[in-house]
Amino acid sequence: MKQVLIEMYGTPWEVARCAEVADVGAPGPDEVVFDVLAFPINPADMWFCKGSYRLKPPLPATPGAECVGRVTAVGASVHHVKKGDLVINLQRENWTQRRRVKGDDAIPLPPGIDLKQAAMVRINPPTAQLLLSDFVDLKAGDWVIQNVANSAVGRLLIVLAKQRRLHTVNVVRRAELAGELKALGADLVIVDGDDLAARVAAVTDNAVIRLGVEAIGGAATGRLVECVGTDGTVVHYGSMSGEDPRVGRSNFIYRGVRLTGFMLGRGLAKRSPEKIREIYADLAGQVLAGTLHAPVDTIYPIDRIKDALAHADKGGRNGKILVSPNGEI
Repeated sequence: MKQVLIEMYGTPWEVARCAEVADVGAPGPDEVVFDVLAFPINPADMWFCKGSYRLKPPLPATPGAECVGRVTAVGASVHHVKKGDLVINLQRENWTQRRRVKGDDAIPLPPGIDLKQAAMVRINPPTAQLLLSDFVDLKAGDWVIQNVANSAVGRLLIVLAKQRRLHTVNVVRRAELAGELKALGADLVIVDGDDLAARVAAVTDNAVIRLGVEAIGGAATGRLVECVGTDGTVVHYGSMSGEDPRVGRSNFIYRGVRLTGFMLGRGLAKRSPEKIREIYADLAGQVLAGTLHAPVDTIYPIDRIKDALAHADKGGRNGKILVSPNGEI
């Protein structure tokens, strides 16, 4: 079978290659085997190839934080999925044609779900949902501010916040994004800058913002922290700048702002397998209904992984780059 391998860290499309490897074999009693139908290329996958991600397994290694697959075989003690079911996988190493995983790591999806959208269910939708639920007890009418609002997580957060009747301030780099984000349900869209806090206060009529969601790092974290109210919380879940957050200490000492972090794996680890399946069932149902949607730019076959990675690194895309290892989408 075909599988993507990296044997050194470096420029992703230079170090990744499509290799022929042994098949995964039959499942054990508590395992599931599935064909990988599609996987997206995420920023974390690019960092993994470069060697700048938090995980550095022994090489050669296979990237891939998420995928969608169709079950081909099920172990005797696995009862929540069956042959033919669509699943996502909670484990990594998904850039391959076939996977064998523990049963609890295979999460069923509803039949009829769009495979392209299903390939992107694993990470971004629950990230947006848990960012809104796990840090502040938000009530209808509360305000939330986020930067990188045009990202996949940012767009999903807008939709999920609207469902909960929360108001959102969405910080972007380009003013022309306002129309798209407001169509999703954004209340306010504002361009980042040094006077961000003053401008946010003006457009919200000095509303108290209880939650900030931040994924840039560096000085951008500090700007977002200054926008939240006294005793507010800012959750840092990524660093597009590659810099550690820089925040003035007066925000902590005099205003009691809390700066904390989020990683999906830690958020899910606090929950039982049944609760995790419940979260994904809700999100997958919304994807099936068209409520949650992420744009896709181009789909590549697995043997063109180098081209796919180079494309994923380019600006100006209209969505995610997907790979279809078995040619089914």
